[in-house]
Amino acid sequence: MSDDTKQTQEAMAKRTAKNSVFLDLFQNKSYLLKLYKTLHPEDTTATEDSLTDVTITNVLTDNLYNDLGFIVNHTLMILVEAQSTWTVNILVRILLYLAQSYHEYFQRTSQNYYKSGKVKMPKPELYVIFTGNKGRKPDLISLSKEFFEGADIDIEVKAKVIYESDTDDIINQYIIFCKVFNEQTKQHGMTQKAVTETIRICKDRNVLREYLAQREKEVVTIMMSLFDSEQIMKSFIRSERHDEARETAERMIRKGKMSLEEIADYVPSLSLEELKELEAEVMQLA
Repeated sequence: MSDDTKQTQEAMAKRTAKNSVFLDLFQNKSYLLKLYKTLHPEDTTATEDSLTDVTITNVLTDNLYNDLGFIVNHTLMILVEAQSTWTVNILVRILLYLAQSYHEYFQRTSQNYYKSGKVKMPKPELYVIFTGNKGRKPDLISLSKEFFEGADIDIEVKAKVIYESDTDDIINQYIIFCKVFNEQTKQHGMTQKAVTETIRICKDRNVLREYLAQREKEVVTIMMSLFDSEQIMKSFIRSERHDEARETAERMIRKGKMSLEEIADYVPSLSLEELKELEAEVMQLA
């Protein structure tokens, strides 16, 4: 690997940067309390000790998804980040996350839902933080409306959607941080320059200033990655598709009804040279 290539890889910003910052920020009890009080300003008795973090660790995806869960006052609060690309599929993500959260809750509290006694469970409160522009998007989304044309279905999921506003609360500051990061990546690409400029601009604007000042080095580390997880996933998908293309071409070669040039038209992801090598392998096994 050349030095230039190595430096380029080292300078690639993690495409899940906002995901990681989201969890790093709100899994800090002081900022989590600010988040809760933003959603429930009427609760003046809540403290850091009254919040229980129950965020599910996405071991296989390295926290690829931004799902935050905590319990306070017998309420299970789940916040999911939608980032800048809107999709109602996030309701399915919330449904599955909610089910897993309850499963872990029953295990943690040693409750058996197979027995006759009624289990105790916290009331769910669901939110989506959308870091893109609101436009005509709704303030409330529901499973029945988005997927079943408003029919009265046997299970329902409703979530309040939080967009950028003119407030100075911790949630809005996070949304602004994400938008600044998007602006900087448009100017500087997915590079460390985009990361450091994002931090500088946000500190100047008093956006997450305390958090960024205290954890600047950690935030840079979080937002930078030698191996871009998104690129790894794309590479895996390309590999899977390449294998499928080879299998298709091999079947066509075995049938012997088409020339390699004709097969290349049907399987454009394989070059003529690759098809010749595959044909040689097929002939050797015949």
